[in-house]
Amino acid sequence: MNAPSKAPALWEQQQARLASYEKAQVNFDLTRVSEYTAENGWRIDDYELELPQEAPGPPAAHGSWVAAQEVLRRYSFPPPSLITGIFVPDQPLEKRLMVLRAQFLGFSFWFGVRIGGVTDERRPTPEGEEQVWGYNYRTLEGHFERGQIDFTIHKFLATGRVVFRIHAFSQHGHIRNPFYWIGFKLFGRMLQKRFARESMRRVQEQVAEIMRTGQAAPAPEATPVQAASESKSAQAQLDKAS
Repeated sequence: MNAPSKAPALWEQQQARLASYEKAQVNFDLTRVSEYTAENGWRIDDYELELPQEAPGPPAAHGSWVAAQEVLRRYSFPPPSLITGIFVPDQPLEKRLMVLRAQFLGFSFWFGVRIGGVTDERRPTPEGEEQVWGYNYRTLEGHFERGQIDFTIHKFLATGRVVFRIHAFSQHGHIRNPFYWIGFKLFGRMLQKRFARESMRRVQEQVAEIMRTGQAAPAPEATPVQAASESKSAQAQLDKAS
């Protein structure tokens, strides 16, 4: 008896969509990042999570800093009910292109982002030298937002303190569909905060699991999705909300 065939990985299912973003450009001006402040109408977000402390000195091989690095590298921490990152798994991190599947009011939306830089360095701080690792990604043409989000892990070498941080600047992008524009205007900020809050919780849980078992968090599953144009319940929910 033949074993049932395994469903293709999500990135294999979405190869055409990934390819469609290969030449897409960032949808904001990288030369004006210093101007992207709250005073100029940009949302600035900063979040910090304390992870299990390590002994002073460089990150331990089986400590929370290395565990968090694995969680970030796999992009397994966003809440799957809200965001799923789809990328070619063997693509170097610094060259990674991702398609984000965002789910909202019964819709599935697809956005492109690209890694803009990987950080791996030691820095001086008021708490002494810290070891920092992480990366950012930037929104591409067609995204409902424009901006950049940074995910970093910090270990303070003198004390052993380990933290995970999210820093982002963002602004609404150009949304042609008025129905989507209303929905994002009503719920976009709430979804941003939910993304950060649940991502923090999932980082904490996954780091604890890796430290306990040595096993990394699973990659996003190849679950079926519904196209935005197929959803009927979303219109009713938006009408009710507005």
